[in-house]
Amino acid sequence: MTAVPGPVGATSASVPALLHLARQAAAAGAAVLARRDPSAFEAGSKSSDSDWVTAFDVAAERAVRGVITDSRPHDIITGEELGTTVPPGPAAASDRMRWSIDPLDGTTNFIRGIVYYGTSVAVADAEGEWLAGVVHAPALRRVYWASRGGGAWLNDDGAVRRLSDPIVGRGGLLATGFSYDPSTRSDQVRELADLLDGFGDLRRLGSAALDLCLVADGTLDAFVERGLNEHDWAAGALIAEEAGVAVRRPDLTPMLDGGPGDAERLGAVTVAGPEDLVHAVTGAVARSTERPR
Repeated sequence: MTAVPGPVGATSASVPALLHLARQAAAAGAAVLARRDPSAFEAGSKSSDSDWVTAFDVAAERAVRGVITDSRPHDIITGEELGTTVPPGPAAASDRMRWSIDPLDGTTNFIRGIVYYGTSVAVADAEGEWLAGVVHAPALRRVYWASRGGGAWLNDDGAVRRLSDPIVGRGGLLATGFSYDPSTRSDQVRELADLLDGFGDLRRLGSAALDLCLVADGTLDAFVERGLNEHDWAAGALIAEEAGVAVRRPDLTPMLDGGPGDAERLGAVTVAGPEDLVHAVTGAVARSTERPR
């Protein structure tokens, strides 16, 4: 699949045009990450001494935002580092989209020279339906993308293929991640034994966006993680879904309503994989008081 040619107009809202713009925006962010220079990290911690942000996170988000606003100046943008921007204009306009950006998913990997990191860009319509998503991983030389009803695709160092019905059942490889919050992390460790039932092994790669993409391409068999933010899963969940994977997104307070508080976010679970796993985790979460979606 090739990118849709031609400029994206400020009022255009076709899914192919949005996907084209998402790919351009993610490429701009990934180009910043590709200039990785440890002497220019300017790294600092956020929620804990394991939760890092660098000058590259911020620069990549500015690059992504610049591409989007140049073509669609009236769209809403939510980014991990720079928050939510709501330009003046008719808030109820049917062609006004909202973008969700993680400019550098896998910051700790990026700092330490581990190759699992990338820029994630997704776009939803006014009703909150995710229409297009891209995860661009420059160190892996991979770009994953999907559009609603248009399938999921991978460009792996120039080789392009459609992702569909990934192979499972080769011993079962589960991916997960752990919270920066100590009490939540303790709960996650206790939950591992039940999660691993039926799986042969576990991976923790440090990028939820890429974990979801690796489920989409069949590298991993499933992904389960508690406490993710919307920008962590927005693009990857759509890519997995369009590849034929069952996906459960957490039901969180919308970003335009202020987004979820820590307790709400830390209690929510994102799942991708076999339908029986998704149903089992969804049922367990529902029983623990989170509203099922």
